[in-house]
Amino acid sequence: MNDEQLLRYSRHILLPEIGVEGQDAILGSRMLVVGAGGLGSPAALYLAAAGVGTLVLCDGDTVDLTNLQRQILHTEDGVGRPKVESGRETLLRLNPHIQVEALQLRLEHQALDEQVDRADVVLDCSDNFATRHAINRACVRHRKPLVSGAAIRFDGQVSVFDLRNEDSACYHCLFPEGHEVEEIRCAVMGVFAPLTGIIGATQAAEALKLVAGCGNSLDGRLLLLDGLDMAWRSIALARDPGCSVCGGRSGG
Repeated sequence: MNDEQLLRYSRHILLPEIGVEGQDAILGSRMLVVGAGGLGSPAALYLAAAGVGTLVLCDGDTVDLTNLQRQILHTEDGVGRPKVESGRETLLRLNPHIQVEALQLRLEHQALDEQVDRADVVLDCSDNFATRHAINRACVRHRKPLVSGAAIRFDGQVSVFDLRNEDSACYHCLFPEGHEVEEIRCAVMGVFAPLTGIIGATQAAEALKLVAGCGNSLDGRLLLLDGLDMAWRSIALARDPGCSVCGGRSGG
């Protein structure tokens, strides 16, 4: 770490739980953020500000005027542009000393496997169950920690599935694929703008803690936020030994 980095990240370094060693781990980390929208915006901004060495930002959509109410990576000048390009410019303005890889595609199949395999932490900031389950399967295969978030209306949730651990649940344990689950979209139901900031920032916090090796993660817990009452609930999660996705891991 050079003198400029020591100064820039001094408020992290002053925390004994992080220190020079933890900040070095952050600087050397590679994080995959799937989704550059409401959740991915605050998550990526805080990861970039914290000095994550390489941020891989993946999203196949373009910026729409309706996004600007909550997707703080983007401005009105970016309307019509790919979200990952708009996002990359914003992140590099915030911290020009990091690497930002912009992938304008819906990450799936081999490309998803390759990116998950290279990442230290994966942040699922997507908005549909098909993508969430695909990311989860890849994280199980490559034993990568997954930080999952969701936000709709005034309700948010966030959890960590640390798939490096034999006894950790996966996303499929919580929401089995193929079960009847209502797919609710912001375009239909709306979403409270600061809610996405709260959940996305929490995802960033969990990802940074994982790479810095400090504190206790949300692995084994699901946090639920009622934004109208500003009330949090924590629910314990257990691995399903019969899970069709993670049940075959050794120790299962």
